[in-house]
Amino acid sequence: MNYIILPDEQARSLSFYLAMEEYVARRLPVSEAFFMWQVDPSVIFGRNQLIENEVNIPFCHTHGIRLFRRKSGGGCVYADRSNVMFSYITSEQQVGFTFHRYINMVVTMLRRLGVDASATGRNDVMIGSRKVSGNAFYRLPGRNVVHGTMLYDTDMVNMVGSITPTGPKLLSKGIISVRQRVALLKDYISLTLPEFKDFVWHTLCDGQVMLTDDDVRQITLLEQDYLSPEFIYGKNPSYTVVKRGRIEGVGDLEARMQLKNGVIKGVNLLGDYFLLGDLDSQLLSRLHDVPLSHEALSRALPDRIDDVVMNLMTEDFIHLLIS
Repeated sequence: MNYIILPDEQARSLSFYLAMEEYVARRLPVSEAFFMWQVDPSVIFGRNQLIENEVNIPFCHTHGIRLFRRKSGGGCVYADRSNVMFSYITSEQQVGFTFHRYINMVVTMLRRLGVDASATGRNDVMIGSRKVSGNAFYRLPGRNVVHGTMLYDTDMVNMVGSITPTGPKLLSKGIISVRQRVALLKDYISLTLPEFKDFVWHTLCDGQVMLTDDDVRQITLLEQDYLSPEFIYGKNPSYTVVKRGRIEGVGDLEARMQLKNGVIKGVNLLGDYFLLGDLDSQLLSRLHDVPLSHEALSRALPDRIDDVVMNLMTEDFIHLLIS
């Protein structure tokens, strides 16, 4: 696997590295690539999440924490220069296989350091019962992109305050609660963060590709898409009914529907789920002009939709809509 190197070491924003992943996937003729990056305090939320539901926007503005949306599914995470982000790009066709192989690759790497790491749930890497890494993916033509966090260390106040809408007293309690549920890698290994990054690089990669100044210019142009307010904040059309629920193995879902006389005229599905297919053409478009009833929804939807949304069963989706 090739490690992707930038021609200089200047500090860049999180949006640049998201664009860099996409550029490598679309433009570089390598079958497998990997790189690491660090950013100033930032919050990154999933493709299908509503920012107002996930982010404490006033806290972020007050504390200089920037907000970004990525093109993968999954939940909202905080990143700063005390932790490190991983990006993995492959030409492997099966996105589910790629995702699980990547997570197992990270687990194996940590175990070589003597860390009792394991893969748990949809997308997490754990040390014992504590989460040290969360991961997400998306698909491009001919390529899969997987990226994730690695909590070497972090600012717990910023982490909790930026993604939890709480006051000062609840923030303090939230820090204690989150600290009990997350693992900081520095507590389990003797390596400094630069030493850890060097270990990861030389454990996972056996080659390297140096990007050119022209590559960087092209990435910077692509980055503008990630910086547009329309992409970051999304389009939220009017709705008349909101249905929320958590489905095990799928995530937290929020269906927003426009109804007229009990008939669906529009629907949007928000949440931290993972997309495997085209949500609109394969799933949501089937619900247009369909009565909001179990019988009508069963006729409109295919028998299986877990090839569109990971682990989502048709009956569970119908139950969410009519509950």
